[in-house]
Amino acid sequence: MRVIIMGCGRVGAALATELDVAGHEVVVIDRQDGAFDRLPDGFRGRTLTGVGFDRRILEEAGVAGADAFAAVSSGDNSNIIAARVARERFGVERVIARIYDAGRAEVYERLGIPTVATVPWATRRFVQFLTGGSGPVVWRDETGSVSLVALDAPEAWVGARVDALGARAGGRVVAVTRFGECRVPDQGTLVQAEDLLHLSLPAGALEGLDDALAEGPSDD
Repeated sequence: MRVIIMGCGRVGAALATELDVAGHEVVVIDRQDGAFDRLPDGFRGRTLTGVGFDRRILEEAGVAGADAFAAVSSGDNSNIIAARVARERFGVERVIARIYDAGRAEVYERLGIPTVATVPWATRRFVQFLTGGSGPVVWRDETGSVSLVALDAPEAWVGARVDALGARAGGRVVAVTRFGECRVPDQGTLVQAEDLLHLSLPAGALEGLDDALAEGPSDD
């Protein structure tokens, strides 16, 4: 698949590198030539210097045939403008923007632009969204006994308590990212659509995770 990335900071470079290694066609746009120094020597994608929401630059990047677009520059306004241009003018179906001001996240979500805040697992979250893949594990302890999993809220669990979901999964929901803000849930926190749930799970619970959450909470 072809992915266009606007911004080659730490997240943009890491995202471009991971997608490139996975065999995707990657184009990276940044205002500064020097930003591309963050990419590894073996990077096989293309780089373009310019403004990521400029129509000419986007057309040169091949946006008309792109499968996904990620706006991950250092400016919230630039990211949301670029994301909207990619989606609304060029019809890119899978578009996502990084934000720094969590207070703006809800506004962007209402515009139909999924967002990712500046959380430690931002790169993994972007990869999952852009490629449509699963691969939810974002961290493992050195022994491999415990994993931290980032999971999109299953539709069947919307409205249920997050602690019930964690128990069904065989572990515990340790954090919830909602509208770009990450928080520690309490006993009364309910799952909402578009939540990103962060679960701590023993290694043995990973293989059956999808099956465990497929049917939603029990009635009793």
